Amino acid sequence: MQQIAGSWRLKDVADSGFAAFVADRQAALLRFAMVLTGDAVLSQDIVADVLSRAFERWPRIAQTEQPYAYVRRMVINEHVSWRRRLRRFAFGFDREFSQPLADDPATTHAERDAMLRRLASLPPKQRAVIVLRFYDDLPDAEIAAAMHCAESTVRSNIARALAALRIELTEPMAEQMTVNRNQ
Repeated sequence: MQQIAGSWRLKDVADSGFAAFVADRQAALLRFAMVLTGDAVLSQDIVADVLSRAFERWPRIAQTEQPYAYVRRMVINEHVSWRRRLRRFAFGFDREFSQPLADDPATTHAERDAMLRRLASLPPKQRAVIVLRFYDDLPDAEIAAAMHCAESTVRSNIARALAALRIELTEPMAEQMTVNRNQ
C-alpha cells in the first residue's frame, strides 16, 4: 500500500483485500463482540477500534493463515483492555454489568438477555473461552491458540465458567421450589 500525505489511497485499500475482509467478516465480528460484551454500543466501538488498527497492519495480518482468527483475538484483547481501563477510572463497574438489561416482550429475547447478563457476570477470560467454544464452536486447541494459553487453561476456564453459570441458574430455581413448597 502506498501512503500519500498521511492517508491511504482508496484503490490501495481495495487492492489489499481489507475492504473484502471487512465486507465478509464485519457482521460476524460485531455479533462476536456483542456476545462478549453484552452491550451493542460497546461492541460497535470495540470492532471499530480493532478494524482501524487492523487496517494499519493489514499487509502483515493478511499474510497469516487465518486473518479472521487474528482479528477476533484483537477483539478479545480490546475487550479485556477496555474492562481494565474502565476499572481504573469508574468506581462501581460491577454494578453496571449486574443490572439487568431491558426486558424484551418476546420470550426468546428475554432468554437471550438473561444469558447475556449471566455471561457479563463472568471474568473476561472465562467469558472469552465460553464465547469461543459455544458461540464460535471452536475446539480447545483453536481456543488455546487464540487466547495464547495452554489447552488445559482453556478447559479449566470453561469448567469454572460453566460452574459459575450453573450456580447462578440453580439458585433461582431452588428459591422458586422453596416458595412453591411453602404455599
